[in-house]
Amino acid sequence: MEPLEIRVSGLGGQGIILAGYIIGKAASIYDGKEATMAQAYGPEARGSACSSQVIIADERIHYPYVTEPGVLVCMSQEAHDKFVPELKPGGVVLIDETLVEEGSFPEGTTVYRVPATDIAEELGRKIVANIVMLGFFAACTGVVDREAMRQAVAGSVPAAALDLNMDAFDRGYEHVVRKLSGVGANELLEFEGGAT
Repeated sequence: MEPLEIRVSGLGGQGIILAGYIIGKAASIYDGKEATMAQAYGPEARGSACSSQVIIADERIHYPYVTEPGVLVCMSQEAHDKFVPELKPGGVVLIDETLVEEGSFPEGTTVYRVPATDIAEELGRKIVANIVMLGFFAACTGVVDREAMRQAVAGSVPAAALDLNMDAFDRGYEHVVRKLSGVGANELLEFEGGAT
């Protein structure tokens, strides 16, 4: 596979850096791929836009920074507004529809929506919305194997919160499976958001 540039974006305090770390760990340690990860914060650590940049490839990666993401995960409106213009033509955007009111996208963009924060609140801890989004990411993109992602989640969260985080990941993944199982073409197009 050609190197795939991924940007996970949101606000400081949402676990955005951890999410990028888990994607890279899943790819490189559990799925036999090459991966790099870098991070960027706004001037304040909490409450300002932040992102983690992950590149995944089959071969050695020579430049570790994302310049034109093929996949963009948006977990806040500010991140959406800041990073959508950088998206590669024909790219994929995953949106936490609980927190993001969409704007416009480059032509040919495929948009997936998930109520990640709502699902996390149903589980009793809003803080695991990032892990819900990882399940959603794994199911929508297929970039990293589901079991590799589950292993990376399990190895990256506190033992006391392991069950909650695994449940959050599975809920995000199964949200996609339920949407895609037995749906008609019109429903599938609505879920994907189509090419905009």
